[in-house]
Amino acid sequence: MEALQMLFSGFALALEPSNILMAALGAFVGTMVGVLPGLGPTSAIAILLPLTAVLPPTQAIIMLAGIYYGAMYGGSSTAILLNIPGEVASVPTCLDGYPMAQQGRGGPALGIAAIGSFIAGIMGIIALTFFAPLFAEQALKFGPPEYFALMLLALTIVVSLGGASIGKALAMGFFGYLLSLIGLGTMTNMPRLTFGYTPLWGGLDVISVVIGLFAISEVLNGIEEKKIAISMGNIGSVFPGLKDLKQSIKSIFRGGALGFFMGLLPGCSPAVTTFLAYDLEKKCSKTPERFGKGAIEGVAAPESANNATSSAGFIPLFALGIPASPPLAVLLGGLMIYGLTPGPLLFEQNGDFVWAVIASMFIGNVMCLVLNLPLVGLWARLTQIPYGILAPIILLISIVGAYTVRNDMFDVLVALIFGVVGYFMNKFNWPVVPFIICFILGPMLERSLLQSFGMAFENPFIFFQRPISLTLLVATGIFLVVSLKLRRRTQSRIDNSGFEVK
Repeated sequence: MEALQMLFSGFALALEPSNILMAALGAFVGTMVGVLPGLGPTSAIAILLPLTAVLPPTQAIIMLAGIYYGAMYGGSSTAILLNIPGEVASVPTCLDGYPMAQQGRGGPALGIAAIGSFIAGIMGIIALTFFAPLFAEQALKFGPPEYFALMLLALTIVVSLGGASIGKALAMGFFGYLLSLIGLGTMTNMPRLTFGYTPLWGGLDVISVVIGLFAISEVLNGIEEKKIAISMGNIGSVFPGLKDLKQSIKSIFRGGALGFFMGLLPGCSPAVTTFLAYDLEKKCSKTPERFGKGAIEGVAAPESANNATSSAGFIPLFALGIPASPPLAVLLGGLMIYGLTPGPLLFEQNGDFVWAVIASMFIGNVMCLVLNLPLVGLWARLTQIPYGILAPIILLISIVGAYTVRNDMFDVLVALIFGVVGYFMNKFNWPVVPFIICFILGPMLERSLLQSFGMAFENPFIFFQRPISLTLLVATGIFLVVSLKLRRRTQSRIDNSGFEVK
């Protein structure tokens, strides 16, 4: 009841015209940032942070928080319609969202992405309101051994999302992990696999790799196929119907719940939780063979997980001062600039500020939904623009997106190279998803393994001596068995139906 009273007092502040304006501005900028590949909420918040010095702290943080969760909404638009993930977290959305757009169902895909994001975001904020200190304390029990076991669990996705050949999936996973090692060593800071080429010291940026494998390779495929437009069929209804909502509602709640609990863990970004949500949804489905061909649940689950993870990240930030993701780390800097020290005392000493920000997140999520749904019809019609016009635009957006990550032409070169690699991978049916997963998780796995050995003086049994890590290792074994059985069941159904799986 006390939390509810504080929330109502927060709404009294958040509903002031100046604060509503800041929430609306943050939601709008965040949505635009999410649409543009490569820019991302981290860069946007960092760019705007100095400009907020002229604002009171409540207004400034409301706007910056709006940019963060607004970007989670916006990232799905280009992922679904153009196969360009605005953020790495939007990659799973491409897997079924883009096939839906090709079938003329881009509108329902965008609609369910916005609705799922809204429901999951509200779920996360409600949990933030009532359980912030409790959840934050539990998240502190995760150390390097627990993170290592969690990353192993996440790697089981490679088996279930690896396409028709498990050999190809494992080979691509190994290739992705190998390329993730390029650059300075995680613990040693010594260059490795750079071959004396200085630009490789910074490693291969994941955004450039993703843009190449998805967006640029898709343009090359379209040119080869002499594509007239992304979708040649009738667009039909631009909003999800009752059947779509019925199919998606369980996926939204499953993805939202998974995204929220994973989002409590520092370092467990939406890029990880969206893949886990997609994999979980495929395992729960009675028809897993539909995934990758335009299953609306494959859009609902990762988009819900994406927004729930973003909301959950504010719990360790406010309650403990621990940022769960790069955008929240920049937001932490904003709090410190205003002399607001995150932690248990923040709720006591600056309660008005905290509850106003939390209340503004309810308002901001409603604004994001209102902002995104009316644009669904407009976005959906992009799929019928002649491909001769659209392809150069996609290439331009891709090149600009790759460049803006680090303002380096080397990243553009990386995107172009991986565009060609992605084209040949698609042509010869080599799966992209295992490569991306291992490329993202590789550095996290290595870092947590080395830190665990450092804690235990190189004793490998540390993973079995801690209850949480042991539980996660057992879950990894169970998930691996389930994934192998699911593969056999899916492949059997596909063989019987005559479909071809890449």
